[in-house]
Amino acid sequence: MAPRFERFEQVELVHDAGAITGESPTWSEREQRLYWIDIEEPALHRFDPSSGEDQRWIMPCQIGAFALCRSDEILAALRLGLARISLFEGGFASLNALPYNPLTHRFNEGKCDARGRFWIGAKYDPLPSARSASAAGPLSGAAPVHFLAHGQALRPAAASAVIANGMAWSPDNRIMYFADTPTRTVTAFDFDIESGALSSPRVFADFEQSDGKPDGAAVDSEGFYWCALYGGGRIVRIAPYGAISREIRLPVSQPTMCAFGDADYRSLYVTSASQGVSKQQEPHAGGIFRCRPGVEGRPPNLFADEAPS
Repeated sequence: MAPRFERFEQVELVHDAGAITGESPTWSEREQRLYWIDIEEPALHRFDPSSGEDQRWIMPCQIGAFALCRSDEILAALRLGLARISLFEGGFASLNALPYNPLTHRFNEGKCDARGRFWIGAKYDPLPSARSASAAGPLSGAAPVHFLAHGQALRPAAASAVIANGMAWSPDNRIMYFADTPTRTVTAFDFDIESGALSSPRVFADFEQSDGKPDGAAVDSEGFYWCALYGGGRIVRIAPYGAISREIRLPVSQPTMCAFGDADYRSLYVTSASQGVSKQQEPHAGGIFRCRPGVEGRPPNLFADEAPS
């Protein structure tokens, strides 16, 4: 049996993955499996909670995010660009020109909205060969968020970040949430579901240095925003009006993202990172955790690469 951490509100270690940067937990309703990535490995994984089996597919370069597609393929946000991947047939097709220099930036977080558009942010993360050349330049500043509709080019949105994270939408699709991790701020935008336009940005939540940094997030069926606090060792549940209503402490300091899953969407899965962490102090850093917080989540939106059935 997987060990339980009773003092951490019955948070269960379901997969002791030891990921360098575990990210993007995404529940597949069709397969009843949890997809996730290790950015630095770099690999896409598929975890079966019922058996404990974890499959992996090595990527050709860093993978910052991905989306499950309506066609059952994968839309992967790689350092060298977006690609459609057929995991079990071995197909690979590159999509779209990059909106940045891959020597200095990479995709960092992406999710789909209810119309099946894929939203993707970036991060300043220079390769070793580019670090000295870019040290004096302004390349570490905020980069625009983009979104992709099937058959179209990437389009910039009215949002930017130094490290894009925390993308999520309210249940009525009228608000989009978006975090810029270094500024410790989550911004809420009015969201037009038809056009994808963002407007009226306002601070939804901000955090002190001692809290940790806002990373990946999810919204539950009641409209509350669940945010992983990287370096803070916890997940916080934030009410639609911006106040923290609950926290779940974890046995690791670097949770990266949370997502609802299992057949009833009442389990909260959390990925984590081991980079820079002492294994003696945090033996399960980089693991995948699960708890039952008593609230129902929502299925992930799929990339609309084909019409809904």
